[in-house]
Amino acid sequence: MHRVALVMHGAAMLYEVAIASEIFAVDRAELSSTGEWYDVVACTADGLAHPWLPHVRTANYAEIARADSVVVPSSDDLDDNPDPLLLEALRAAHEGGARIAALCTGAFVLAAAGLLDGRVATTHWMHADELARRYPQVEVRPDVLYVDEGDVLTSAGKTAALDLCVHLVRRDLGAAAANGIARRLVVPAHRNGGQAQFIAPPPEPRAADGLAPTLDWARSRLDRPLTVADLAGHAHLSTRQLARRMQAELDVAPLEWLHHQRIARAQELLERTDASIDQIAAGCGMGTATTLRRHFHRALGVAPTTYRASFRAAPRQTGSAIA
Repeated sequence: MHRVALVMHGAAMLYEVAIASEIFAVDRAELSSTGEWYDVVACTADGLAHPWLPHVRTANYAEIARADSVVVPSSDDLDDNPDPLLLEALRAAHEGGARIAALCTGAFVLAAAGLLDGRVATTHWMHADELARRYPQVEVRPDVLYVDEGDVLTSAGKTAALDLCVHLVRRDLGAAAANGIARRLVVPAHRNGGQAQFIAPPPEPRAADGLAPTLDWARSRLDRPLTVADLAGHAHLSTRQLARRMQAELDVAPLEWLHHQRIARAQELLERTDASIDQIAAGCGMGTATTLRRHFHRALGVAPTTYRASFRAAPRQTGSAIA
């Protein structure tokens, strides 16, 4: 039976612990062709039972090195220095052939143990820049739901932990078991796209007064053809001067800024209106639905219709739903 060590480190967060516990610690052997599920042990610093997991067998960190898979939940204190005994146990488990998976900001624990060095990894998009800053030897991907590097895996933020855990079931027990548990939890067995579709656009730095009117003017005309020369002309600058000013004030090139604005307008229209994809393409200056689909998928990893299905506010309903 596949043994899973669920690491209950001092800063572990309940949501991701609950996800891992629900996937691995609830016996669903009937979904597995082998007739077996997982053998889960909660690993705490002192070996005492954790109040969140009273039904799970408990051991100290030394047990981590004897596991087939190790799951490290997210941390609510990124400034916390992980327990050296925990880091040592994680390294020993990895050297012994165990598979190590970090959920959300649990990637910081793996990085502190050196297990992400030279690897691709992800974490919650809000903390991806910090992970990359602290551990430059890690290639951080903020736009994916999870990264599977074989023996080391990381997930993006929050519910992406569920995507990764279901993926582990698929690897271990096959697609039928993964699909079965997804149905039990009423979630997709596989979600399209990546974390990019959930990332809130950062607030745009305020341009200097001389450039701000031009940017406002451009935003009000996104449904029309606009070129860098048009922006430069409105700002009474040469295209080269405009590029220098926008790079200095906004850290972006004019054409890239314009493209970002068109994608943001498309997101807004998809979320707030019932306009067709053709109408939205025209409304954000993409011209055709084909062009919008291509650029939207490249920027966010999903098709416009998929994005709308996820983020469009549902009409208010009253009474009982009819199945």
